[in-house]
Amino acid sequence: MIRRLLLLASVAIAPLAAQDRRDESFYYPGSFNWQFLARYPEGAKLFNAFDYGHAVLYERLLALDSVRAVPALAREYDFLTTDLLVRPPRFSVAEEVIAPRYAKLAWPAKEMFEWAHVLHRQLYDVYADPRLDDAAKRALVERITDFYLADTKYAFLAEPKAMSLMDDQHFSQRFRRQHPQFNGLIWAYHWLQVGLYEPLLTEATEEAKRAGVRRVVEGFWAMVREGRYPETMPMTIAIAPVFSARHPRAAAIFDNLHMMHDIISDILVHPTWSDGEKRAEILRQVEEMRRPGTNLMGWDAWKRMGQAGGHVH
Repeated sequence: MIRRLLLLASVAIAPLAAQDRRDESFYYPGSFNWQFLARYPEGAKLFNAFDYGHAVLYERLLALDSVRAVPALAREYDFLTTDLLVRPPRFSVAEEVIAPRYAKLAWPAKEMFEWAHVLHRQLYDVYADPRLDDAAKRALVERITDFYLADTKYAFLAEPKAMSLMDDQHFSQRFRRQHPQFNGLIWAYHWLQVGLYEPLLTEATEEAKRAGVRRVVEGFWAMVREGRYPETMPMTIAIAPVFSARHPRAAAIFDNLHMMHDIISDILVHPTWSDGEKRAEILRQVEEMRRPGTNLMGWDAWKRMGQAGGHVH
């Protein structure tokens, strides 16, 4: 009887051992949290819609073949641009609810994205908090970045990775060629996300900061209305040069994050790979985005990209 119970236990545990551990990280505590949402809701609430857009994109690409994905993503694009982004949800929805199949396939990648998104939100909160002076904000951003990087399992490298990882791998650029409109919307998300830092850092008064945030949000909506999206992936050093000069580690993390979004889309849209092959490639890319010393752009080259322009203000 004991031998049978042990055998049954081993059979039950074996599949679980092969699954990803569903662990998550908690944000850095402090009274500054939620300041951006409280003071700039027109920008902050959009992030909840962006999270849905990323998740539903991955779920559709994974579940549908290339033929069926075209009308499905067209419907999702229309829903996002005419409904969800116009009336964004007040609270974020767990991505595994929106994209259960993707979350099961690529939990480490999903967690890397979410952990970097937490960093984004906390840095907005720091710079939105009027109780902190400039020196305190700068120091706190660096402490939060240290806290983020301490989670070595899910943190992106804090040095700029080479653009060739996004553009020149054998599977690269499939998504943007097959779904240019949706890809443009994703790049507009990234433009807004990094562009919001500049007025928070550069404007002297609360009124001017609010006007600057509204200006960036309106710039995003102008892209959507006109369908004139960025022609290349927006780089933090180009869109937010003041933020990048102050906090180059965080800026590099965000550029690596945004490149990884493109990489995942290209993997999921691959027409012949099985789910297992897609998972294996995603995990390889996850490791590369965490690994120091390989496929680096170099800080000087990264800084030169800022000279190309594209500044928010």
